[in-house]
Amino acid sequence: MALQEYRRKRHFQRTPEPIGQEPSRTGWSFVVQKHDARNLHYDFRLELDGVLKSWAVPKGPSLDPSVKRLAVQVEDHPVDYGSFEGVIPAGEYGAGSVMVWDRGTWEPLDDAGENFRTGKLKFILHGQKLRGKWMLLRTGRADGTSARPNWLLFKERDEEASDQGDILLEDPLSVLSDRSLEEIAAARDRVWNASASKTLEPAKAGKRKLSRRGTAQFSMPRGASAAPLPRRVPVQLATLAREAPDGADWLHEIKLDGYRMVCRVEKGRVRFLSRNHQDWTSRFGALADAAGALPVTQAILDGEVVVLRADGSTDFQELQNAIGGGDAAALHYFAFDLLHLNGRDIAAVPLDERKRLLAEVIRTAALPRIRYSDHLEGNGRAFRQQACKMGLEGIISKRRDRPYRPGRGLDWLKVKCLKSDAFVIGGYSAPRGARVGLGALLVGVHDRGNLLYAGKVGTGFDEPTLRSLLQRLKPLARAASPFENLTRRSAETYWVEPQLVAQVAYAAWTRDGRLRHASFQGLREDRPAGDVQRDRAVSRTATERNTPGGKPGYDAGKKEYAGVRLTSPDKVLYPEQGITRAKSPNSASIIAAGLILTTVQPLRFSGVLPVPSHLFSGG
Repeated sequence: MALQEYRRKRHFQRTPEPIGQEPSRTGWSFVVQKHDARNLHYDFRLELDGVLKSWAVPKGPSLDPSVKRLAVQVEDHPVDYGSFEGVIPAGEYGAGSVMVWDRGTWEPLDDAGENFRTGKLKFILHGQKLRGKWMLLRTGRADGTSARPNWLLFKERDEEASDQGDILLEDPLSVLSDRSLEEIAAARDRVWNASASKTLEPAKAGKRKLSRRGTAQFSMPRGASAAPLPRRVPVQLATLAREAPDGADWLHEIKLDGYRMVCRVEKGRVRFLSRNHQDWTSRFGALADAAGALPVTQAILDGEVVVLRADGSTDFQELQNAIGGGDAAALHYFAFDLLHLNGRDIAAVPLDERKRLLAEVIRTAALPRIRYSDHLEGNGRAFRQQACKMGLEGIISKRRDRPYRPGRGLDWLKVKCLKSDAFVIGGYSAPRGARVGLGALLVGVHDRGNLLYAGKVGTGFDEPTLRSLLQRLKPLARAASPFENLTRRSAETYWVEPQLVAQVAYAAWTRDGRLRHASFQGLREDRPAGDVQRDRAVSRTATERNTPGGKPGYDAGKKEYAGVRLTSPDKVLYPEQGITRAKSPNSASIIAAGLILTTVQPLRFSGVLPVPSHLFSGG
């Protein structure tokens, strides 16, 4: 009944808007849609109680806290409306062009349901354009009889507020397709085609048929919706956690040590885009050629470009060396998510369904350099423990039942073994003795809008790296320190504009906020300096709140092996070797298809490397 008013106003045989399913789960997405109907306005929508609570904002949001914008509450919309962009035909309700101007996640500052009912809703936005603290304040109704309450939408004062300029004019394009409203209106292929709305039935098992263009037929999951291929995608980010969650509602992947890249495929043409939407395709030309052979017409993949060591692990320094030395043959792309496929937006589909479809795509292609990043179901703490024993960087834990939500939240958690993070370079010291270039880098992180000094990085360089860094830093010279908590300098210290980002390995943080035993790993050209914040690990209590039932647990019916409980222990994984999920022929315990080996001497199978190799298998 929550969507009754929304559906009453629309004829879904004639409009491209999604009919939407009744609320089944609660998430925290938000979207701002620019709507050129009878009057140009912005629709502000927050996901709450399984629907998008919606307000029409005639003048659009403002970053200036002194500006309060009228927001008229309208009917609830389905959650999948958040990815709708296109043209509503003339004669239909809301006829005109619709653009996804911004989207991301929101974070209530108190009880969201209660504050919505009382008309005083405070929240934080984590969007591509709108960020920081905001407020919706109910002021009354549009008139004495209207059922549409009036609210005020305004920005609260914080580091994201600004009284300079107008973000609506400065950033007018779609975050999905990078188009203007005029371009969306002109794309008549996006006007409603009734046949595109039909749900595809699951394909029968067996050999997939390829079309003349080399595309394959894939079984689309429920919830996939017709949508244009976006030109850029704001990525979902993981929150640092102290412990891995252990329940069956979580999937766990090896944390890759490389460059996060969105792979955009359109009719054989491939673009690799960094997390801040920079085009890196020219650096990964061979990978782009390989991805162009995927059996799809359109796709958006999320993954990581890495270099593999002989033991199957990844190494950021070796990746830097491979890119700098032109060793394209060493690069691989490991895809861990799929957001769009052949004209269908699947970002709103649960993760386990997206990964099932991603595995189909990659294994059908059988491309040696485009790999599927596999996962383990449940048993997160044991998985992380084994990853640490093998010297890996850590693991990523993801809620299997959640959609893809841009920004940082508790649906994705990173649990590290080795300490390695990005830091902003704010200065350097002069070299001493026989050293060339520079002595050490002075680095910091942003915290509450300030750049705070975190210490010196004086190891991990070779001579060419020192010379190259000095050439990059000299043009950025400045007179004053960029660090809020470090203003004095010695005669051998040089300040620079905080624009470059370094990846740094370190032993620990001291109590006064300094790095111990820091070592340089490389520059992070995929990370804008302004986004580098100090990671603070969330507690186990926080992760438990994000697990159904309030605490991690195991499903009934699991069996225990080597202290770890498994589902389907007798499932055959390698028929030729007689290996099941629980046992190998020589009785060594094998957990989750070789992802965790509990033997003292790790087993090696023919053509299969130790632990992370199976995780990184291409098929």
